[in-house]
Amino acid sequence: MDITPYFDPVDFNAIGFPKESYDASLLISNVCFFHPDGQLDMDGVEFVVIGVPESRNAFNNSSCSLAPDEIRSQFYRLYRWEKEVKIVDMGNLILGKTVEDTYQVLSDILAYLIENKIIPIVLGGSNDLAFANYRAYEKLEQVVNIVAVDSRFDLGSEEADIRSDRYLNRIILQQPNYLLNYSNIGYQTYMNSPESIELMNQLFFETYRVGTMRKDMEEIEPIVRNAEMMSIDISAVRRADAPGNPNASANGFYGEEICQVARFAGVSDKLSSFGIYEYDPTLDTSFQTAQLIGHILWYFVEGYIHRQGDTSFKDKNMYNRYSVTVSESVDELEFYCSKKTGRWWVIVPVINIKKDIEQKYFLPCSRKDYEIACKDKISERWWRAYHKMNR
Repeated sequence: MDITPYFDPVDFNAIGFPKESYDASLLISNVCFFHPDGQLDMDGVEFVVIGVPESRNAFNNSSCSLAPDEIRSQFYRLYRWEKEVKIVDMGNLILGKTVEDTYQVLSDILAYLIENKIIPIVLGGSNDLAFANYRAYEKLEQVVNIVAVDSRFDLGSEEADIRSDRYLNRIILQQPNYLLNYSNIGYQTYMNSPESIELMNQLFFETYRVGTMRKDMEEIEPIVRNAEMMSIDISAVRRADAPGNPNASANGFYGEEICQVARFAGVSDKLSSFGIYEYDPTLDTSFQTAQLIGHILWYFVEGYIHRQGDTSFKDKNMYNRYSVTVSESVDELEFYCSKKTGRWWVIVPVINIKKDIEQKYFLPCSRKDYEIACKDKISERWWRAYHKMNR
């Protein structure tokens, strides 16, 4: 697939780099920028940056269409990593005549990149673009685990048209459906109706309040490790740290915490697409939010550099195995701990009643899940996954 006709190249004047005399250690000097007059070499490319200035379905945030170039302006002022990473910036997607046209083209491009083992970084634009990201996996007929960092669930009703604050139902109701699991990190209870919270529980989706996560940030790592796709709504960060969003709250993640989440995403061997949405430059103070998003992207790539490749389980000698007997309805739990990284997994049996076959699903977990099992209890993480996979 030739993706070049769908993009306007980066305008260096717009992002504040009108000259070509840059410090060789800055990212601006270490990123390949698409230009229609040049030849695009995708050989060995690890990341493709895509700006999507789409806000026609934004809720109370039409100026988020201005976000991509403002983010670039701050991101490319940062210094490169110690290890060389090949990044191509395609510029901004040429929007479709309708928003659905934009979804269609974006999902085709993302599917092409994911299939070719290139990680797309989507700079929104509004949060409904996560729906187009999901459809990329649908086109590949690949089941997907989604992690959304968001203060709201963005559910909406079945009848409502898609919008940035109500796109998740479109994903849930898609047929055929390739959504294996959805996890929300950082929701704020008072911003979500009791009915939507109950629905998430009924669907066995994973939802984690921001206060709970902030008490132990390491517990976010296994959630993210299980995902192929991550979307970040910048309103999940408290307004004091990220004022560039009209729907931001006084509460939320701190700036350094959201960077830690992004690094977890980068380290995850499974994660194959990443998007950040809902930034409004017109509300920003001294480029504070744009700088933070630049840091988020930097930490995401820095995490990728430190991937360890310990999620395949091809060589069982790479892991320590622990069997824990419990007195609940499961006889024992089987844990694996990587000798390389110290990361944990627990086996969830998936039972096919029709074929009388039991398969094993390696669910990322933490040492805390193992310690809970040693106390003759089963973690909520395990129970939720078990019920979801054996419905």
